[in-house]
Amino acid sequence: MIKRIAQTAGFTGLLGALLLTLLQSFWVAPLILQAETYEKPAASEVHEHEHDAGSMAGHSHDDEAWEPEDGWQRVLSTTGGNLVVAVGFALMLAGLYTLRAPTRTSQGLLWGLAGYAVFCLAPTLGLPPELPGTAAADLLQRQLWWVTTAASTAVAIALLVFGKHWALKVLGVAIVLVPHIFGAPQPLVHSSLAPQELEAQFKIASQLTNFAFWLALGVISAWLFRRKPEAQYSA
Repeated sequence: MIKRIAQTAGFTGLLGALLLTLLQSFWVAPLILQAETYEKPAASEVHEHEHDAGSMAGHSHDDEAWEPEDGWQRVLSTTGGNLVVAVGFALMLAGLYTLRAPTRTSQGLLWGLAGYAVFCLAPTLGLPPELPGTAAADLLQRQLWWVTTAASTAVAIALLVFGKHWALKVLGVAIVLVPHIFGAPQPLVHSSLAPQELEAQFKIASQLTNFAFWLALGVISAWLFRRKPEAQYSA
């Protein structure tokens, strides 16, 4: 069973990561690059101001942190990050299949929709994807809210789908609403260097890209997991 889970997660994660990288390269990445054109002039102005002030005070700046250049470096780093994330999510799905195995490959769509709701849709209701140059609240507070929201959504879906008593389903609805009632941490002042039209395009692209990724992850993992162990990945 461990080998079955590992094989399912490995192949599913690889295919899912390639799909996600392809979609991001043609749809999401161009929007980020466009947003960076608004961010860099502002950053250069700040740097020049700090440099002038630092020169007067005898202050020396540290070298800037390394970041991948546009082109193959950015694509390669994005692919590597997507692969790690996709394999991790695929491991989670394969582990859940050991508790409730899909009887049809199409049921993977439902698991994919659940994953999309937990890890993308619910958290982005309070913390939408942001372009470079967008003001944001404290990172730790955002991370805590994101984890809490994802966990409560996962528990709520489990109660709504698998709960036998109506009280469990009501509890599920209450649990999923709690993080949104408290609200996500927000910056003191909402500001963005990129135009609103670009922000709207980025949010739509991010949502649809993740939607396609999760559906593919669910279908591929369900198909691979349902294959007979002796027939899996045979030469």
